[in-house]
Amino acid sequence: MAHAVTTPGTPTGARTGTGPGTPRRATPDVLGKRTHLLVKWAMPVAAALVYGYWVASVRRHGGPITTTNLLYGFMSMLAFAILYFAIRAVGRRLPREGHAALWGAFAGSALGFIYSGSGVAMFTCILASLLLAGAVTAALVYHYYTRQDIQDAQDAQDAQEARAGRAGRAGRADQASRTT
Repeated sequence: MAHAVTTPGTPTGARTGTGPGTPRRATPDVLGKRTHLLVKWAMPVAAALVYGYWVASVRRHGGPITTTNLLYGFMSMLAFAILYFAIRAVGRRLPREGHAALWGAFAGSALGFIYSGSGVAMFTCILASLLLAGAVTAALVYHYYTRQDIQDAQDAQDAQEARAGRAGRAGRADQASRTT
């Protein structure tokens, strides 16, 4: 019985649409550019709204909703959104470790701020914040390193295929000039 053998570098062995100049994607992109843009802005705003509501609900300790409580939640939401967008803009310019540490510090600080409003001991707040910051940083360092290594390997393979394509065309052109 014969079995198909996959070509290295592709999950199924199919090479349709992958040339030296064609960018490769690990998964197919089923959403359009407009949807990506909407999600890029809507998700942080939605997260900021949830965060602001969460801060306001923790701060009121089960009591009645007041104007100062709503203002506090709104200001927390605004600070969360501004910091999120600032970190997203600055983080791309940092090396992988710095980028991961920045997101880890943001996540730990956000948790610590909410947790401190609940009235627990400050040591407990700091410990929970540091644990979350460390976990987020470690997970993102792993994510960025594995993603970057895959991208570097694909770029090297694309460059090798481009060199092979140029060498093949140059050899054919040289052979054609000798025959005429």
